[in-house]
This record gives sequence, structure tokens and C-alpha cells, in this order.
Amino acid sequence: MAFVTTAEVCDANQELIRSGQLRALQPCFQIYGRRQIFSGPVVTVKVFEDNGLIRQFLEEKGNGRVLVVDGGGSLRCAILGGNPVVQAQNNGWAGIIVNGCIRDVDEINGCDIGVRALASHPIKASKKGLGEQRVPLNIAGTRICDGEWLYADTDGILVSQIELSV
Repeated sequence: MAFVTTAEVCDANQELIRSGQLRALQPCFQIYGRRQIFSGPVVTVKVFEDNGLIRQFLEEKGNGRVLVVDGGGSLRCAILGGNPVVQAQNNGWAGIIVNGCIRDVDEINGCDIGVRALASHPIKASKKGLGEQRVPLNIAGTRICDGEWLYADTDGILVSQIELSV
């Protein structure tokens, strides 16, 4: 899948798009990290201005998964920073999508992992560990469920109910 673009996936799977099994996220995310193309099974987390649960997940072995974080779209603080991203890279996560802000952009851009976020912000989040794990999320105009497949490149982000091949 690494050499197939999201545009090619869309062109080859028109029926899945019509049925809603393949969805594109609205183009609101900035691209960070060295890995501009990534894909994998989705793990979902829902938090608000708190990154405790995010850090817990990224401490686990990623096994090529993609962590999708609904941070409520908050632009008041960063819920992901450089240290957890380095840990995610070292633990084998393919990517992280953040409906919210990140910080330590230079450090993140040096990591071999794909990261998408709304923006960067210097203020850090709290670490109370509040939030929900493995729940359906509604971000960037689409519903994303734990266990679905995510495909990202410089054209955009797709979510599919099934693993795709072209």
C-alpha cells in the first residue's frame, strides 16, 4: 500500500465510496513527521486538553497501527509532543492523527512516523489520564471506528471499514 496514492485508492474503489465503506477526512490537517505516506489499523482515543491516555497507548507496541485522537479540535494547548512521538516511532506505530494541536514540531519532523494535526501550540496539556478509549469518533466530517483502516499521504486521509488492496 505504501506506493499506492489515496487518489488511486479512491479511483479504484468508487463503489466503496458510494456505500460509505471508504471515507475521506476533510482536508484540515497539517503534515508532520518524516513519513508522509502511512497506513494501518486504527486505534481510537477521545480526550480533551489531556494527553495521559495518548501517552499510555504510545508506550505499547504499535505493530503498524495508527492512533487516531479526537482532542475535540481544541486549539488552546498541545495534546501531543516530541517525547511521545519518539516513543511511538520506537514502538512501531505507523502514524498518529490528532484532532487538536501538537508541539515540539522540529523534533516530530525528525521522526520516521506520520503525524497529522490541526496546528502547533506551545502550551502543554494536562496529564490526568481522562478520556475514552476505543470508541467511535467523529472528526473532520467523518466517523472513525476502532479497528478500521486508515490510509494517509500528501493528498489526504482515507478511512475504510476493510483493509484495501488495489
